[in-house]
Amino acid sequence: MIDGYTRTCGLLGNPVEHTLSPAIHNFLASRTQTNLVYVPFHVPEGLVQDAVRGAYALNLLGVNVTVPYKSEVIPFLKELDPLAERIGAVNTLVRTEGGFKGYNTDMPGLYRAMCSDQVPIAGEKILILGAGGVARAVAILMAEKKAGKIYVLNRTLERAKQVADEVNAFYGEVVFPMMLSDYGKLPSDERYLAIQATSVGMYPNVEDVIIGDEAFYQRIHTGYDLIFNPAETRFMKLVKEQGGKAYNGAKMLLYQGIIAYEYWTGKTISEELAEQTYHEMGI
Repeated sequence: MIDGYTRTCGLLGNPVEHTLSPAIHNFLASRTQTNLVYVPFHVPEGLVQDAVRGAYALNLLGVNVTVPYKSEVIPFLKELDPLAERIGAVNTLVRTEGGFKGYNTDMPGLYRAMCSDQVPIAGEKILILGAGGVARAVAILMAEKKAGKIYVLNRTLERAKQVADEVNAFYGEVVFPMMLSDYGKLPSDERYLAIQATSVGMYPNVEDVIIGDEAFYQRIHTGYDLIFNPAETRFMKLVKEQGGKAYNGAKMLLYQGIIAYEYWTGKTISEELAEQTYHEMGI
């Protein structure tokens, strides 16, 4: 029941109409007996600073941030978590004295999803497809979790080199740039964990795939597509057809929300409740 003690959390973004975050957080609030509601806030372009100040002035307990504002929001925060600073993107704001502190729970969310799916990272040889902001964040996570070698494959070598240079500045020479078209130069006797970090194949363009050659997928023992709509992308199908395991981004979405909820409320969400919440998302 909403009353004078109800705390509010929400999502800042544009668009926000199709978000699954309210399903996650309102279900968690009901199951943890927390007097909290979560709602989406559509923030027009140019009003991010007003939105952050307004959220603080209205006593919001916490806020998620989605595209296109994950980097734009940073100058308006009181404090930044070191991982968020390294990644250069924030998706969770936690209320502190005098302003919000920014966190990135997307990458810890991906890590918890991979742990849940029993996909190891330490010592693994990793292929990251794409070299945008998400790919850069994934490369940081993989380096942080002691991956063996990390290859960033992109249409243009220049952008892949930029990501490699930025990540290697923190972790040493662990990331190697490649053009997508050069995947055949990878050692043929190696098997890789491949992470699809682009929007290629997202609904409604469900037949698109960043690499279509079956020979590429013979090298992959596990494929992770960060897209969750459709639930099975063509990338995932190609991985499975060549005998690999494949997962989508739904659990990453789940766990980034759970970690944000834990920051806001101080409560720890059990794996059992996480699984119930996953089903509640309806993916």
